[in-house]
Amino acid sequence: MFRDSAKIYDAIYSFKDYGRECEILEREIRRHKRSPGNALLDIACGSGRHIDLLKDKFEVEGLDLQVELLEVAKQRNPDVKFHEGDMTSFRMQRKFDVITCLFSAIGYVKTNDRLITSIRCMSEHLNTGGVLLIEPWFSPDTFHIGRVHAVFVDLPDLKIARMNVSQIEDGISILDFHYLVGTATGIDRFDEKHELGLFTHQQYMDALLENNLVVTYDPQGLTDRGLYVAVA
Repeated sequence: MFRDSAKIYDAIYSFKDYGRECEILEREIRRHKRSPGNALLDIACGSGRHIDLLKDKFEVEGLDLQVELLEVAKQRNPDVKFHEGDMTSFRMQRKFDVITCLFSAIGYVKTNDRLITSIRCMSEHLNTGGVLLIEPWFSPDTFHIGRVHAVFVDLPDLKIARMNVSQIEDGISILDFHYLVGTATGIDRFDEKHELGLFTHQQYMDALLENNLVVTYDPQGLTDRGLYVAVA
């Protein structure tokens, strides 16, 4: 998914206010966590930006399916343990007091069955009283077909244009990203296809409650996409 764009991931998403997001995360963790420990696992950790801001306050580890993004995360956080794994099937030798799955990465499970499986897998890695925080992707009602999106980066040594038109196929949102990347060595062009499941609020709630989690929902969350906070 992010194989070709991993090296420019942070430039593409430079608009994100990671500092503010982590302040909200810390507030929600302190409010809801009941376990005595401080171990945090960031699932779909991407380039490790959240981890970089949380590692002074938590005993952090990261997990991601994309090897290229993990390499970026490791370079940023050489003192942190990272794991390659799928959020629907990862297995670790320990449990955590906090598990996060942010920036709508949960949408990449695509189907409701895999949503249930992934949340079960996460909950199995939570200590009693531990907290799971999931930032959802858009729902079927809030994802709009045919919208043209563009991101532009204009730095002295890096120019990027990324465009796509929102589509839905068989109930799954399709983001066909088209990139133009300019550096001193020339201009590169490549495409990436991202497919994310469109789940309803009730589907998220059912998947969480099925795993005996006590759930609180914040409709605003970190980036106005909402936030599910579930305690084991």
